[in-house]
Amino acid sequence: MAELRLKFIEKVYDRKVRVLAGITMDIADGEFLVLVGPSGCGKSTLLRCIAGLEEISDGELYIDGKLVNRLPPKDRDIAMVFQSYALYPHMKVRDNMAFSLSVRGMPKDEIEKRVAQAAEQLGLTNLLDRFPRQLSGGQRQRVAMGRAIVRDPKVFLFDEPLSNLDAALRVQMRIELKKLHQRLKTTMIYVTHDQIEAMTLADRIAVLNGGLLQQLGTPAELYESPANRFVAGFIGSPSMNFLHGVFKRGERPSVAGPGFEFFLPADYAKIEGMPDEVTVGVRPHQLDPLGKRHGTAQAKVEVLEPIGWDTHMHCLLGDTPVVAQVPSEHIRGLKAGQDVTFSVFESDVHLFHPQSGYAIRPGQPVRAE
Repeated sequence: MAELRLKFIEKVYDRKVRVLAGITMDIADGEFLVLVGPSGCGKSTLLRCIAGLEEISDGELYIDGKLVNRLPPKDRDIAMVFQSYALYPHMKVRDNMAFSLSVRGMPKDEIEKRVAQAAEQLGLTNLLDRFPRQLSGGQRQRVAMGRAIVRDPKVFLFDEPLSNLDAALRVQMRIELKKLHQRLKTTMIYVTHDQIEAMTLADRIAVLNGGLLQQLGTPAELYESPANRFVAGFIGSPSMNFLHGVFKRGERPSVAGPGFEFFLPADYAKIEGMPDEVTVGVRPHQLDPLGKRHGTAQAKVEVLEPIGWDTHMHCLLGDTPVVAQVPSEHIRGLKAGQDVTFSVFESDVHLFHPQSGYAIRPGQPVRAE
């Protein structure tokens, strides 16, 4: 196991295309860290820089306190699992898993021991004598993970390893990955664009966008206290609703716009530098159609999307589309075209600066840039 320290990591191509812009973070020994963000945000490039497959343009990378910028990949004691299984088709599962150890000249009995242990952990013991063509997609991905496990590395790197699997297999493999980390207790860094994967797997999540680290924290921290509008919209499914509102200061501060007024905790009245106009954020499950909370919004139902226990209500609030996620039993008989009144607890309302996008909260300075 190992801890990693990234200090102002930059990656620039052709001296002008900056893909990573000063990424700084510490990754604890045994932590499961997920790098998440949209396509092109730099998450896979950062993973490849850690692996040594990409040269770091500037900054410092430490593994177990040792500067490794100049170390080749083979000397970093890291194992990587790629999106592509990259299995040797002419080799059986046993030989695929043992190949890297054989190349290193490890004794045969130690190789057999490691392969047997990894196969047992991944449920591959009965498949060791099959060829990759005889395996399902999920089984092939487990072989790819087994090939990494047998090396007993300090750090595991995963580059979107589940993206080639169907939805059911992805759920199954997420559970297996979580169990694997709990057994091995090895530092793991996992790249995905799927925020559900990030939320379910991670001890902490690093959200990237445009080569910049937007926020680093636990899944709960990112969901409940997003640092800016980008994180708020990216984390959570369905994503957060955003409205344009006007801040009203007073004994009971509120924010209002076409068709809505939401009350805020009293501490919001003490914030210095609060802009007159703000971006208001409310998560879909916090819009309550039963009207038992603080502040209300008048909306018109456009589409009802039943998903079993819950229903996604696609509505128009003024001219702004919003989505509410509510228990299906609460809206029986409701139809498209009808009006509905939502209410929201004051503690569930998020405010963001309309220009900078940073969150506005009591006790924190307002960031306008």
